[in-house]
Amino acid sequence: MGSGNSETDAGVADDMIVAGRIILGLKALRAHLGCSLQEALDAYAARYEVLRRERPADFTKSHEEYWANFYS
Repeated sequence: MGSGNSETDAGVADDMIVAGRIILGLKALRAHLGCSLQEALDAYAARYEVLRRERPADFTKSHEEYWANFYS
């Protein structure tokens, strides 16, 4: 995986994560981090949890609704 702090690096996808643009967020993370899809998914999920804690008002869907149509 690429160098740097994964939480900081994951910030490149924050807008996509908050907007629920999962696929675009994964693509952005893969390109930025130079990692596998599984590593990008792990980084996305970790960053999602951070953003849910730090910016709950920015999310318009519940946790269940957010992930409802995404299968990995």
